[in-house]
Amino acid sequence: MKKNIGKIMGPVLSAALILSIFGCSGGAKDVTKAAAEETEIQVFIAASLSTVMEKVAAAYNEKHPEVKISFNADSSGTLMTQIEEGYACDVFFSAAKKQMDTLEEDKLLIEGSRKDVVNNQVCVITLKDSGTLVTGLKDIGKASSIALADGSVPVGRYTRQAMVNAGMLEEAEDVSKISTKEISAALGGVEISEQSNVSKVLAAVTEGSSEVGTTYYSDTYGYEDRVEILEKISYDLTGNVIYPIACVKNDEADEAEKAAADDFVKFVTSDEAKAIFEGCYFDTDV
Repeated sequence: MKKNIGKIMGPVLSAALILSIFGCSGGAKDVTKAAAEETEIQVFIAASLSTVMEKVAAAYNEKHPEVKISFNADSSGTLMTQIEEGYACDVFFSAAKKQMDTLEEDKLLIEGSRKDVVNNQVCVITLKDSGTLVTGLKDIGKASSIALADGSVPVGRYTRQAMVNAGMLEEAEDVSKISTKEISAALGGVEISEQSNVSKVLAAVTEGSSEVGTTYYSDTYGYEDRVEILEKISYDLTGNVIYPIACVKNDEADEAEKAAADDFVKFVTSDEAKAIFEGCYFDTDV
């Protein structure tokens, strides 16, 4: 039996992690009769997609208010684990290919539904007027404290990869296994606050508990008056930050739910949705 994320994890996950928005099932004009019925789909999204996906769902809702979209937002690694453990999920939108690759290898995705949607960029950020001596990644150790996502989180893995490629960390077979303790030692013993997703990294910086942190460029949307981008880390160091989306096998979903999930994925990859992503600092040239 599939586990319902709302019923089982509701007491655990904060309201910020599960966003319920009415309206989804559009984009294509030839929506099936099943998709036009009232239904609900479970959409698991990387935390860095929370803001933009509210906007995407609102646009979708204008055409299809009969479908309720329940968002579960967290790190891609956490969401992947939940899907593997059997939580009910119709659509997965990951911040990295690694987690999607794992689900595809485990045959948990609907064949042919996977699409690359956007690219992002890792940034070193601080509060405006923080007075930090840090200018970017290579001298990030000058900070009194750093907020970093753990290695299971895509932004944490990309940051570690960038540090390896920049010669700041030793080569590793799996950079996601490099601990924050090892990073701290390599940077001269700087205090590192490990966070479980990118939104918590952003919060640590904006609330002032960490002097600097690494987030995505898209996470600075809406924080332009508060956050200063010290460096947009080159793709030469991180590699592309591709966000793939796919429909997930959900044995308990009826035909209306499956059709709505498929139609929503089509909308997310539409030109209308691309304009929304670009407005929130994502790159749709993938």
